[in-house]
Amino acid sequence: MRRRLPLAAVTACALAGGCGGSDGPPPAPVRLDVTAPSDSAVVRAATVELRGTVRPASAVVTVRGERATVSGEGTFHASVRLAAGSNVIDVMASAGDARPALTAIRVRRRVSVEVPDLVGVLAADVKDRLAGTGLKAKVDDQDGIFERILPGDPVVCATDPSAGEEVDPGTTVRVLVSRRC
Repeated sequence: MRRRLPLAAVTACALAGGCGGSDGPPPAPVRLDVTAPSDSAVVRAATVELRGTVRPASAVVTVRGERATVSGEGTFHASVRLAAGSNVIDVMASAGDARPALTAIRVRRRVSVEVPDLVGVLAADVKDRLAGTGLKAKVDDQDGIFERILPGDPVVCATDPSAGEEVDPGTTVRVLVSRRC
């Protein structure tokens, strides 16, 4: 036979914080806010300074598993190394029995290469000159049948993209070559 608790006993348990002898209300959850850099930020530097606030100020903050510096006012910061391309930075804050806070931001490290000035360089040397920059070459010989019988070696007349432009590593540079530019 099943015994039922009187309604007054159920109400008393609910008002007391539940049956089982709780020592008071649960602690407030940890609050975490990353203030810099913004989510989806694009940077060129190899590192970024991550900053934010945490409540309670006594919380422990970890960034990518490494403990961050937290001041007495609840501000934190950590220097984070970035790989080229997209990076996900996990941030977690915990304080005793309080429910921890976890967030992640994305930061894209943009790495670019400047197209070198190749005008006047021998066509045979172009690929070697671009190899050290991380760029690829597509050599486009502009000589017709008559120019090909002229003496001398073809040289670079122009490039696309042109010299000085910033491009992503691995970009193919179209190199226009001729014996007469």
